[in-house]
Amino acid sequence: MKTELVIFDLDGTLVNTIEDLGIAANYALRGRGLPEHTMEEYRYMVGNGVRKLMERAMPTSDPALLDELLAVFIEYYSDHLDVHSRPYPGVHELLRELQAAGVKMAVASNKFQAGTERVVASLFPDIQFCAVFGNRPDFPLKPDPALVREVMTLAGNPGTSATLLVGDSPTDMQTAINGGITGIAVSWGFRPEEAKAMASGYVETAEELRALLLQ
Repeated sequence: MKTELVIFDLDGTLVNTIEDLGIAANYALRGRGLPEHTMEEYRYMVGNGVRKLMERAMPTSDPALLDELLAVFIEYYSDHLDVHSRPYPGVHELLRELQAAGVKMAVASNKFQAGTERVVASLFPDIQFCAVFGNRPDFPLKPDPALVREVMTLAGNPGTSATLLVGDSPTDMQTAINGGITGIAVSWGFRPEEAKAMASGYVETAEELRALLLQ
């Protein structure tokens, strides 16, 4: 069946954001004299929202400290979120082709809403997404399928068989499973091997993804 709607994860799927995320987290940790982490280590901390990222980056559990670090992280990251972040090779061209072909597209991220919107607006100003969703108050994060249902409604209810979710993490693939849609894992993200094990399909390049989506 023809693909009518593609829901994209953002971090690790459309955009390599790990350096800006890691630098912001280390900035927050450094301010309190706490141990910092490498970018490779941060690959395994992201994917469940920035609060969970800072919780994983902390050496101990302390709710008050977590709130403090999170506030510093968000302030710094909001001012530096596109310093190093760039679309993965071939991704922007793929989005343009999908748009020209009339395929509806959406972004579904666990990044906080304002950050999600700013990254998308900065790096994909020419792409018309039917929805750009991040972590919003009183709305569940992925892998809850509520987000899938909301995006499908906004896209005119194309049906589960005509909707795909593309991501790089097990959280993304579980979201697809929970939403009853096809999950496609990409090789270039932060946790692709874990995602691949749960996915209905797996691609190693943007060209392979284009062939799958526009077949």
